[in-house]
Amino acid sequence: MKDMKEIDYCPVRIEEFGLERVFTDESINRMTYFKMNKGDTLCVKGDELDHMYFLLSGKIKIHTVSQEGKGLILRFKTPMAIIGDVEYIQGNSVFHTVEAVTDGYLMAISFQDLKVYEQHNTHFLNFLLEVISHKFYTESHASTLNMLYPVDVRLASYLLSISEDGKGSTFHEEMRTRNLQEFADVMGTSYRHLTRILLSFHQQGIIEKQRGSIKIKDLEKLREKAKGNIYE
Repeated sequence: MKDMKEIDYCPVRIEEFGLERVFTDESINRMTYFKMNKGDTLCVKGDELDHMYFLLSGKIKIHTVSQEGKGLILRFKTPMAIIGDVEYIQGNSVFHTVEAVTDGYLMAISFQDLKVYEQHNTHFLNFLLEVISHKFYTESHASTLNMLYPVDVRLASYLLSISEDGKGSTFHEEMRTRNLQEFADVMGTSYRHLTRILLSFHQQGIIEKQRGSIKIKDLEKLREKAKGNIYE
């Protein structure tokens, strides 16, 4: 993974997610752990992975580019999101870009170890089948929502999702107004249209701009706009 650093000790244990019942002892002994920091790019489209990664804490953002060249947010994910499951099964390169929205920890196990120690482990195979089935359903659903919902709903959902607690309380550097062009790109809209919607949110008392950053003024109105947060 691009920006993460391997660590010797992880404060979040795999037992919290029942993974000790999924993997063999041989695989557990070979697991490694990583620390991610908010803003880290974990992987980009076209990368070649040789490990499967399990998000133990924090939040990640998954986005891609449409055939028309527009950015599309697929999902925001929290534990226990998995990166590299489809790449492991299909043997292909990374299809979506993954970024860290918050600080967090991940566990990793190499594809080679999975092939040696888990290929005939029915607990792992059933677990992987459930994970991939759920992923294809949710990402297909999210892609559809990107096309069906207007930009103001997507913006409201995005504002909630990139907050530190997922409730709109704390924003990161990403919401600095100088980053709005990049923000518009991943939202799949134009800079001009985005600024019009932000102005509308401001006029409705939903947000305000302070020293180059965007702050939520009325969280309940934002939640109403987000229609339940379509990205999570």
